[in-house]
Amino acid sequence: MGSSTLINADRLWTRLMALAEIGATPAGGVNRQALSDGEIAAWRRVIGWAREAGLTPSTDAAGNLFLTLAGRDRDAAPLLLGSHLDSQPTGGKFDGAAGVMAALEAAVSLAEQSDRPARDVIVVAWMNEEGSRFAPGMMGSEAFTGERGMDAIRAARDADGISVGEALDRLHQAFPDMPPRPLGFAVGSYLELHIEQGPLLEAAACTIGVVTGIQGKKTFQVVVEGAEGHAGTLAQQERRDALAAFARMAAALHAEIGTVDADIKFTIGRVAVAPNAPSVVPSRVSFSIDLRHPDNAVLDAAGVRIAALCQENASPCTVTVTPLVDAPSNAFDARLRASIAEAARGQGHSAMDILSAAGHDARHLAKICPAAMIFIPCRDGASHVEHEWAEPNHVAAGASVLAQVLRGLAFAPAIEG
Repeated sequence: MGSSTLINADRLWTRLMALAEIGATPAGGVNRQALSDGEIAAWRRVIGWAREAGLTPSTDAAGNLFLTLAGRDRDAAPLLLGSHLDSQPTGGKFDGAAGVMAALEAAVSLAEQSDRPARDVIVVAWMNEEGSRFAPGMMGSEAFTGERGMDAIRAARDADGISVGEALDRLHQAFPDMPPRPLGFAVGSYLELHIEQGPLLEAAACTIGVVTGIQGKKTFQVVVEGAEGHAGTLAQQERRDALAAFARMAAALHAEIGTVDADIKFTIGRVAVAPNAPSVVPSRVSFSIDLRHPDNAVLDAAGVRIAALCQENASPCTVTVTPLVDAPSNAFDARLRASIAEAARGQGHSAMDILSAAGHDARHLAKICPAAMIFIPCRDGASHVEHEWAEPNHVAAGASVLAQVLRGLAFAPAIEG
């Protein structure tokens, strides 16, 4: 594994692998979903490492974890860096976790090697980035930036009927001595390291991705309502078969929305059928739609057509289409991007500009402060899978670039917005 004077690469990798033990799956992945026992255990481990280096933990009403290295001017807008600790049900060791651990390593190394920074440096782990247990995702960063209210967030429920509010209360009860923070505060800059979750860096044999922005995303929840009936006695022409209506909708959506152009990404990712019995005509189907495109005009036009196509194919059933996420494409801060590229070149790493095809918490932070992301390659571009993998030297390279950019900001007399 490579080493750097800016970070301790061996410590970073050891801690990242130790974190992966929490929620480890037999196939080598991680199941550590939002606000679960696994995430509570991950908090304990990460907080322990942070405290060893003199960082102070705190949290807010949205269940975001903050680890603060105190600066000389406690009133100056702090530097924020991190990602998330939650995973998909069959996720990998790196998605989210690599960003938190790289941020922690950059902050810990800064504390060990340098004078006190000019302002606070805060490592953050955002609540429920993935949206796998509770939908939609990115609840913590949306609450922090005022994009979504806490009442709506707390009301969301998982498949077992547990609300985010109940799970948040349980999280906070597990850390009774954790100091609270206000929900949302001024931020000087935000940095996030992440695996690419795509194949472009690996294909280009490139170590550092300087992320230009994130493609836009819309999500919808669709509910088709029909009527139950006996599969052996109800005549075909009398049926209000919700699954048949769903099949027509899915075919129409894929045929029109899924073929808009080469950059469109259209997914029906979750389908639930009721009563889901072999000899009963289905009375209800609920399904999710995930729509992404880098051009906001194309994204908006495709989004408008979704409800219309569902309505056109619903009869004799009824359909309700509920928008969940509406996140336009965004661009990251040009000066921070230049700093990332300069740090990569100075450290001898290959670097390239890259658009993020996946969504990240940085999307929301970019609305309130200068923000930027660093990508590192992942094997075969695979993510949200148990065999997700990033090479140790790539993790170290990304963290070292992050650390250098952080230091440039941490000792600056002022942060220009």
